[in-house]
Amino acid sequence: MTSDTKTAKSSAKDVFLYLLMIIMLAVGVSFFVSLLWQYITVQLPDPLDYYRSGSFDIMRNAISALVIVWPVLLLTSWMINKDLSIESAKQNIWVRKWLLYLTLFVASLTVIIDLITLMNSFLGGELTGRFFLKVLTILVVAVSVFAYYLWELRRDVKKKTNVHKIVGISSSAVVVACIIAGFFIVGTPAEQRAIRFDENRVSDLASIQGEVISYWVQKDALPESLNEITNSINGYIAPTDPDSDEPYTYKTTGDLSFQLCATFVTSQDADGEYKGVSVPRGYEYDRLGASSYAWDHEIGETCFDRTIDPDLYKDSSVPLER
Repeated sequence: MTSDTKTAKSSAKDVFLYLLMIIMLAVGVSFFVSLLWQYITVQLPDPLDYYRSGSFDIMRNAISALVIVWPVLLLTSWMINKDLSIESAKQNIWVRKWLLYLTLFVASLTVIIDLITLMNSFLGGELTGRFFLKVLTILVVAVSVFAYYLWELRRDVKKKTNVHKIVGISSSAVVVACIIAGFFIVGTPAEQRAIRFDENRVSDLASIQGEVISYWVQKDALPESLNEITNSINGYIAPTDPDSDEPYTYKTTGDLSFQLCATFVTSQDADGEYKGVSVPRGYEYDRLGASSYAWDHEIGETCFDRTIDPDLYKDSSVPLER
């Protein structure tokens, strides 16, 4: 094969590899930054940012994407470097130069916008620790991408180097560390499944509670069993446990009081902690549509005592809480 740069031409394989590499780079960096941003959001919550349930979904999406995208990026980069080592004339093919310069342009633009945002927030007195860390994250990632691909564009492909191996190993170590950290914040898949089961149980209990109160408002008496709140008109049927399909425990404890019980597989305290998995304040409210603070529970059977306030619920203008 010739090493004459004038005779080097890009092939369909070259276009495919470079396009795939740049796309994987853009997607991987975007999800990596997004993941770090959500870590900052959860660990340094803003009192004004009450509803933060989206952070956990974004983390899961980012982790899922990085697990697939990053190995593809490393593989395509390795294949490109292997081709360059065999045919050095490909160093100057148009697709390589255009896409590498495009990467430098986007990285430069990102750094400039990031610094403008930082300065604007500083002058406006809004430079909080959380905001500064997010800006710093973008700055570090963008500068790193710019520095690496500027070196890649200028290097002599005929000379052997260990830079690719060093960058590949170090970047992979950082990505893997961030993914592992995500499991401590978001929880493992098994823990997330257990949490969702308990979220459904809380939602079911809130639904039953609403129907019991509605029954009392209409008949001035509490139902003797959950079968009595079945309504053929609106189609309501008392839900059962989502895992075991067993009915929830309900019993009256007075003329205006009743008790609801369910068996949970996780423990949630008043601070929103699930078995060591941190859930931001407001997260459960957002997910369930009802405040979770009235449904704090331990592992195992937990019962909730409820007492109806007749002055409140006999006023038909007051909507029932579900």
